[in-house]
Amino acid sequence: MDTSILQSALAARRPLLAEPYDTALRLFNGYTEGWPDLTVELYGRTAVLLNQSDPPEGLHPFVPDLSAWLRDELPFLRCILLKDRRAREPESRRGRIVSGGKPDDRILENGVTYALDLSLNQDTSFYLDTRNLRGWLKETMPGKRVLNTFAYTGSLGVAALIGGAARVVQTDRARRFLGLAKASITANGLRVRDGDFVAGDFFNVAARFRHAGTLFDCVILDPPFFSESKHGRVDLLTEYHRLVNKVRPLIAHDGWLVALNNALFLGGQDYLASLETLCEDGYMSIETLIPVPEDCAGFIEKDFGSLSQTTEVLTPQPYPTDPAPFNHPTKIAILRVRRKDGKR
Repeated sequence: MDTSILQSALAARRPLLAEPYDTALRLFNGYTEGWPDLTVELYGRTAVLLNQSDPPEGLHPFVPDLSAWLRDELPFLRCILLKDRRAREPESRRGRIVSGGKPDDRILENGVTYALDLSLNQDTSFYLDTRNLRGWLKETMPGKRVLNTFAYTGSLGVAALIGGAARVVQTDRARRFLGLAKASITANGLRVRDGDFVAGDFFNVAARFRHAGTLFDCVILDPPFFSESKHGRVDLLTEYHRLVNKVRPLIAHDGWLVALNNALFLGGQDYLASLETLCEDGYMSIETLIPVPEDCAGFIEKDFGSLSQTTEVLTPQPYPTDPAPFNHPTKIAILRVRRKDGKR
């Protein structure tokens, strides 16, 4: 296996690797760095191979050599986990160990400890793409009240809380995911307030807060690509504006809406245009766009090279749509909200 593009990707990230090797970063973004079916992420001393090939076996012949290369280049590794994102078996999607022992269960980022369960779901339970957003929340939310919707494992809310937020309410339909948010809070030496964790359907929870007149200084809106219940539908391609309108009444005067959309087939200009349309009434404005960290977006090279002369699986490809003016399909915008009634 020709590892030249992997070597280039790792060389660009070497400055981010330092003892005690307890942080997390993306070692390789195949979409932009030359192997679209493969993403390699590092969590402490655990490397995770995210295989997007269809069928999943397309990557498997390379796994032994890839694992050996990783162990040679990163001798501090204690575990390599393979997750077949398109596998039929849930166990393969959640991941299996191909080298070493138990995966890491926590990492340190920007002074905050986050609990992990790398086999909790088909992803890794922690999104590296939102590292800069966690930094923004930590710095901006001291003394503020925050609502984190679609919280999943709660890392965005945890960042705000550790930064000094007065209160952070985390809500997600799956209670088991919120357990990791509680573990993260405990790992940072803070007390868990059970009343700040709400397991329930987004549409129901938002309606309850609205009817109660509850206001937050900041609402984080980070929905999945698509989901549906008897109470409503989430569709990031065509109906994101409906979700914004559900949470907008919950934001206090001069507060913030953190709007994330990671739909791969929604271009950056189209997403920005949809937000600008929502701002036309003059009571909401786009304050800033937050980029995805460079290690996650990928260090793009003009000549990707080739990992093999005998396979077509490893042909580099761009994203299906252009994310510009965002630097990645995970599109993050901070909007400032004003209220007609001026309530804070």
